[in-house]
Amino acid sequence: MNIASWMERSGVAFGTSGARGLVAAMTDEICWVYTQAFLRYLRAIGQFERGTPVAVAGDLRPSTPRIIAACIAAIRAEGGVPVYGGTVPTPALCTYAFARRMPSLMVTGSHIPADRNGIKFNRIDGEFLKGDEAAMREVVVTVPDGLFDQDGSLCRAEVLPPVTDMVEGYVVRYRNAFGQEALKGQTLGVYQHSSVGRDVLPLILKALGADVVPLGRSESFVSVDTEAVRPEDTILAVEWAKSGRFQAILTMDGDADRPLLADEYGQWLRGDVLGILCARFLKAAHVVTPVSSNTALEKSAFAVETYRTRIGSPYVISAMQDAVAAVNTKAGPVVGYEANGGFLLQTEVVLQAGVLSALPTRDAVLPMLAALCAAAERHRPLSALCAELPSRFTASDRLKEMPTAQSCAAIEGLVKETAAGAKKLGFTALCGDVMHVDMTDGLRMTFVSQEIIHVRPSGNAPELRVYVEAATQERAVRVLESALRAVSVWREAA
Repeated sequence: MNIASWMERSGVAFGTSGARGLVAAMTDEICWVYTQAFLRYLRAIGQFERGTPVAVAGDLRPSTPRIIAACIAAIRAEGGVPVYGGTVPTPALCTYAFARRMPSLMVTGSHIPADRNGIKFNRIDGEFLKGDEAAMREVVVTVPDGLFDQDGSLCRAEVLPPVTDMVEGYVVRYRNAFGQEALKGQTLGVYQHSSVGRDVLPLILKALGADVVPLGRSESFVSVDTEAVRPEDTILAVEWAKSGRFQAILTMDGDADRPLLADEYGQWLRGDVLGILCARFLKAAHVVTPVSSNTALEKSAFAVETYRTRIGSPYVISAMQDAVAAVNTKAGPVVGYEANGGFLLQTEVVLQAGVLSALPTRDAVLPMLAALCAAAERHRPLSALCAELPSRFTASDRLKEMPTAQSCAAIEGLVKETAAGAKKLGFTALCGDVMHVDMTDGLRMTFVSQEIIHVRPSGNAPELRVYVEAATQERAVRVLESALRAVSVWREAA
């Protein structure tokens, strides 16, 4: 049976990046099958053979150890040699594997709730792209008799290999590029919750000279979404900042590839604002970002060219590759970022202390370091650095438990009658007539007021995402609240 059929049978399908599904659906058997197909596809393109080492790591979700064991069983069954990194950030795994031209996979559900998980696949030279996923769907995998019980669990426990250190190289990457005194004199709070990078981030910050104060460590998994910050996390950051001790507060999502950075007042920065600050600090010439990101990028006018894509790192990476092939990279680095804050490097960057090598996968550490260093160089607090950007503010949230098929059908109906639909939903009364429609990913409406409302199905969970952009943060929040109410009523009526 091919993987497309396994997907239909299990309900575990490719999302925005990698395979995602309910933990109950991600049985040992399904994870084994997916890993087998991944390696067989790599064999077909010359990136895997018997004896090839394959790097594996995971996040701190309760279901992750079991899924890792199933993946390692599949690697061994296909003749590969598993290299086990334990629980480490996704970009740390990628730094280790890409440098050694080694296939890798990360067991993680990223920012989504703990009742879901996923497997993110990487080639020897970078992330799996959408073309790779399409080809993998056609790979046929047959499960040997006696390997799994009737519930899809491994019949025999899989012994994991000894843990290989994948963290040291990740720390050295930043220490050598930024220098050991880049953050000297700064006191930084690190919100540790349950991110797999909660102990790695302090190592990096200390290696750059900062004083680090751990905050809010959690023994249970906390779903931190950097595009839809929980109200309790908003309150926590403000309370911590009231001490006046911190230049910033830092944290990351579950697999530590999406950053969340708060200024000295405990105000969390939007990920796409952080992306702009990072790209500007790196003197990027060519910047790729999804259509949902803040338009302050273009209004800042520091890049030679900007490119807009669908949402998801595979699309950003593909566009960065196209940019490298089409432009003169001597003009400056080719970079990308997402609205969730994850930053990607397609070309190396020369910094004052050293060279930062390319890392074409989402990274949470780089944008936070860049923003902190930019503020330090200019002797200004983070809040002042953000205030210098063009006045475009974004807000986003989600309607949970809205199946993708329902989201797509609702958006398709709105696309057919955009003007009438916008009026019916109250968007026109709120923002004026629709001036421009962009269907790169979902439906993005720009109104005569220059305000933007963007609706799209999540690629990772049964949720409808709503994004808003306006001239002030207060206005963006107001429009978002109104849009969410309208879309919620629309959902109930559908």
